[in-house]
Amino acid sequence: MSDVLIIAHAERTEALTASKRLVAWLEGEGHAVEMGGVEATAIGRPELGVDEPIRTVPDLAVSIGGDGTMLRSFDLVAAAGVPVLGVNVGHLGYLTEFEPAQLTDMVAAALGGSLDVSERMMVSARVRYSGADDIGAQDDETWTGLNEVVLEKRDPGHTVRLEVWLDGDVFATYAADGLIVSTPTGSTAYSLSAGGAVVAPTHSSLQVTPVAPHMLFDRSLLLPPDTEIGIRVISERPALAAVDGRSASLLATGDELVVTRAPYDARFITAGGDSFHRVLKHKFGLKDR
Repeated sequence: MSDVLIIAHAERTEALTASKRLVAWLEGEGHAVEMGGVEATAIGRPELGVDEPIRTVPDLAVSIGGDGTMLRSFDLVAAAGVPVLGVNVGHLGYLTEFEPAQLTDMVAAALGGSLDVSERMMVSARVRYSGADDIGAQDDETWTGLNEVVLEKRDPGHTVRLEVWLDGDVFATYAADGLIVSTPTGSTAYSLSAGGAVVAPTHSSLQVTPVAPHMLFDRSLLLPPDTEIGIRVISERPALAAVDGRSASLLATGDELVVTRAPYDARFITAGGDSFHRVLKHKFGLKDR
């Protein structure tokens, strides 16, 4: 018997329908099932609901939704080393490999150990507050994400000035709408829309990409994975930190965001078939001619 955690998009009918079907199949096979409380209630099985953060370590997590649901899933279980199987009922679904029609077959294969597990680096962010302004936050708050850490302007119509240092050495000062520090997996997310390079997800690196920079140097930096990236707010206007689209903290003048590789990796269940460039071609609708 295995313990399976289902994380579903609670506002998508297709996700809830697939979740209900998966619950019935898992229980019929003798496996234990847990779900997020909202999703469990939505499918009429509130007794399956568990609190967040998850207190027990499941053998497998199944994410049913889109890329946002996958990010939530890894936020819940990546630190415990739990592999995640992603089922796409979203739009692009770049992080999700499987379709609803494959659901029970792929879960059975994953529980049987016949699918591959791909490990991908994650990113960690820590805030060091200067104490110059009292913004009601504590030192050394830490967050972890799969895609990216972003430090960007709070006030519309203005830029922020951000001093960047790499492994303790000052590199440059950016005047921009913000800066993105992304993982290879996150290179196809916000970083891509800001002009960053597409990086194979199993590569190990960190990419620093400015958002709408007001300066001549506007290129992305592709850095070794163990680089410590410091970003200090030096403008009078505050900046907002976000991790995988989740608001993290407000930084005032003198505050610093320190970004590094996370101490653990995300574990993706994969069929091990298509290469990265074939997946990229399919997801973005690229043609041969």
